Amino acid sequence: QVQLIESGGGLVQTGGSLRLSCAASGRTFSTDAMGWFRQAPGKEREIVASIRWDGSAAYAYYADSVKGRFTISRDNAKNTAFLQMSALKPEDTAVYYCAANSGPRTGYNYWGQGTQVTVSS
Repeated sequence: QVQLIESGGGLVQTGGSLRLSCAASGRTFSTDAMGWFRQAPGKEREIVASIRWDGSAAYAYYADSVKGRFTISRDNAKNTAFLQMSALKPEDTAVYYCAANSGPRTGYNYWGQGTQVTVSS
């Protein structure tokens, strides 16, 4: 069992930056991927970024809508994932969710509570 706690959401102006954090606890020994998703009102949940590691390397992926603006990273020592969000746009307004898998070849089956990000124009 893995528990995820998100933080860092808030209100920011267009062009501003926010850094989201996702702290993982519990039985994280087998987790090898974490991701950030978002859901805006009237929209389907979409993946924003993900990071996967195999012990010697890490692989990051980004949605086209955030490439060049967002960066995902992970601090292995602290079991924490981050999403650095820059050049924010009103279209980025959504509830952002952190997710983690339970081991290699598994889907994202652990989820955080979500944190609201609002970008004002």
